[in-house]
Amino acid sequence: MAGEKVLIVGAGLGGLTSALCLMSAGFNVEVYEQAPVLAEVGAGIQISANPMHVLRFLGLEEAVVSLGVQPGAYVFRLHDTGEVIQEFSLAAEHRQQHGAPYVQLHRADLHDLLATAACKVKPDLIRLNRKVTGFSETEDKVTLHFSDGASVEGDILVGADGLKSVIARQIVGEIPATYTGDAAWRVTVPAERLPRPFLDPVMSVFMGPGAHAVCYYLRGGALLNFVGIVETDEISEESWTVKFPWERLKADYAGWHEAIQTIIDSADRDQCYRWSLHNRPPVRNWSTRRATILGDSAHATLPYLAQGAAMAIEDAAVLARALRQTDDIAEGLDLYQRNRVDRTARIVEQSTENRRLFHLPSKEAIRAEFSRRNEGESRNRWLYSYNPMTVALT
Repeated sequence: MAGEKVLIVGAGLGGLTSALCLMSAGFNVEVYEQAPVLAEVGAGIQISANPMHVLRFLGLEEAVVSLGVQPGAYVFRLHDTGEVIQEFSLAAEHRQQHGAPYVQLHRADLHDLLATAACKVKPDLIRLNRKVTGFSETEDKVTLHFSDGASVEGDILVGADGLKSVIARQIVGEIPATYTGDAAWRVTVPAERLPRPFLDPVMSVFMGPGAHAVCYYLRGGALLNFVGIVETDEISEESWTVKFPWERLKADYAGWHEAIQTIIDSADRDQCYRWSLHNRPPVRNWSTRRATILGDSAHATLPYLAQGAAMAIEDAAVLARALRQTDDIAEGLDLYQRNRVDRTARIVEQSTENRRLFHLPSKEAIRAEFSRRNEGESRNRWLYSYNPMTVALT
């Protein structure tokens, strides 16, 4: 199958990767984005080997590596002393084991790369300021409807419109969202503000009772990304752009390691963001005859495994392969769904489990738990080893 018109809702990482993969497979693609300008919010993301195989296929690996940082290791530490509880190698070992590098980079940088590459293939690909209200379908077409009363017809519809997906709501219904009891802080700090030497260029996870913090470098080491997860009864908006007082961040991490204090003290006090985290159960009915969903629209995940963007990129590649592998749209969408639901559900569930792991009630509990597990061996075995470009579609 090729040449069919594919309508994609959402010009985020998943939507743009889908557009590139589908155009590469010979499909006629249009992307509809509700925002008036093309931009990306958020800060650091992690691209392990599994999604990097897709970016390599799209010709973007070299650019991604040049814009990011290849961390030397994944390091788990105690929250106050910094004692290393467990670590596993990344960098050269990750590349050798899985055939692609592990890179940490700014979400906006990856988004810019994808948008530039996609518009180079088709300059008028992305249609901005188009708010979608829903879709309808018949035996031979799907119609996308907009808030201004306009509509557009195509052969296939892909909902890549995120947590609050209009397309997912129509296909799946309302997916219940349960507050986890956690809120996520996000700040970035220019490395020039930090003392030298500071934290090594590794993926650092500081773990303690009721909270944890993740620190890693971006943009060749010029920027340090901090994500702090704290337990709280206060439920706020589920949005990456909600600012909270710096004093609240400082109070949440009182008594933590000096590196955490230095990061917080060096942050811009009017640029601290916090949002509430909600858990959504995996769903398995992603598709109708001509419409499907991917990324957060299909399997929103908590940020405890660093695989949210990776899953969307994997989805995009498998969707394009599945549609190209069959002459029937419904069969292609079913093939895509069948080959993604179990893996994405496992990642969602493992991410939820990591919340417990990172917030154990005492140092003794943390040491005991990690003595019984090998995080590197586990992730290397099933998570990073997956190649969406070559995995058999069954």
